[in-house]
Amino acid sequence: MIRAPHEIAIPGPAATFAASLSGLLPEIETARLCLRAPRLSDFDAWAEILTGPAAPHLGGPFTRDDAFTEFLAACGTWLLRGHGPWTVEPKGGGDILGFVLLGFEPGDAEPELGYLFRPSAEGRGYASEAVQAARTHAFTALGLARVVSYIAPENTPSIRLARRVGAAQDGMHDGSQVWVHRPASQALATQMPDASQTPQRGD
Repeated sequence: MIRAPHEIAIPGPAATFAASLSGLLPEIETARLCLRAPRLSDFDAWAEILTGPAAPHLGGPFTRDDAFTEFLAACGTWLLRGHGPWTVEPKGGGDILGFVLLGFEPGDAEPELGYLFRPSAEGRGYASEAVQAARTHAFTALGLARVVSYIAPENTPSIRLARRVGAAQDGMHDGSQVWVHRPASQALATQMPDASQTPQRGD
């Protein structure tokens, strides 16, 4: 593949500075995964996802250049808002599996927990593991009370994943289902009946 100039890092002080900035971003490890700062070299994996079969669920179709613009916007969220995308790869190294992000783009009403995984990485629980790690970071390190996933109604795999990690659907926003993620204690509280309203034995 012949890459466009904007997809290729130029060695030297600029690349060194970019690497130093990346080193400031939080890195998260799970049992099987490493969530790390995105690199320019990760763009091939990002483009594969955004120009592939999942594109209609992600706002596409996208050209490769469209995908690059989306990549820039997502990565820029780190600088402007203090959260953004992580590249997800197997712990110890290996092919990129996908991306998980705490984003905020035009049209969003609140921080979005998004996940984009390559078809080759599906079906092994990687997305669930990465989503739960990013969500924990949102609730602990960032102190957010909740994050949401905006999911197209026809995107059944993403809806299954949202259910699997304990999110709850709460209405629609701009044509997408809103799936709410809360800290475990809050999620439990919303599911527990009010003790004062619970019938007592003998009532």
